[in-house]
Amino acid sequence: MTTLLISDLHLHPDEPAIAQGFLAYLQREARHAEALYILGDLFEAWIGDDYQGEFETRILEALKRLSDAGTRLYFMHGNRDFLIGDGFAAATGATLLPDPSVVALGGEPGGERTLLMHGDSLCTRDEAYMAFRAKARDPQWQTQILALPVEQRLTLAKQIRQQSGEANSNKAEDIMDVTPAEVVRRMAECGVRTLIHGHTHRPDVHRLEVDGQSAQRIVLGDWHSDRGWQVRVDDRTAPLLESFPL
Repeated sequence: MTTLLISDLHLHPDEPAIAQGFLAYLQREARHAEALYILGDLFEAWIGDDYQGEFETRILEALKRLSDAGTRLYFMHGNRDFLIGDGFAAATGATLLPDPSVVALGGEPGGERTLLMHGDSLCTRDEAYMAFRAKARDPQWQTQILALPVEQRLTLAKQIRQQSGEANSNKAEDIMDVTPAEVVRRMAECGVRTLIHGHTHRPDVHRLEVDGQSAQRIVLGDWHSDRGWQVRVDDRTAPLLESFPL
């Protein structure tokens, strides 16, 4: 009864080592898991389900083989692939999860109720990003973007990534991290003692207090050409943050 959680792979043709490592991970680790949760930013960019190049097709086909083999597959949108939709879900056999979601992990359905998020909505001190996030998650805005020609969407995605990189280079480190008070508020609101998220690229296990009780926030790391990150949960042990070679 093993469940795996990953995030922030940022798959892109220019980083073939990460893609190859992920494909091997699906065949090795994930194939033996009951469920795999991808908590956003699987791709560096996703311009719509109607566009799939050779690179994207390889990834989707590998995910479909995993779900066909019996591993339940769940996907939550990140700030890079928020345009993933029902076409992606049908092609991979994945279930799309809202952000946030509360699920039972470890010995499901009797496991601990755990809050899953991508993590970007917790970075409330970054006001400029929060304004962009609100726009990017607006269904009407997304419909307008998806109506654009593919080439125009590709150009727009490249521009957004470039602008994001330039903006982040001028921001204080703490502004791009989560707001502690927001973490506690969300966990209390959902009545949970464990939160798992990605986005910040700062893998760690943080101990905190929620409503007078001990709690934990587990942060997934981003993948690199030689290393990946996951959280492993089973019916015998608490959630475990792990780094592993690709």
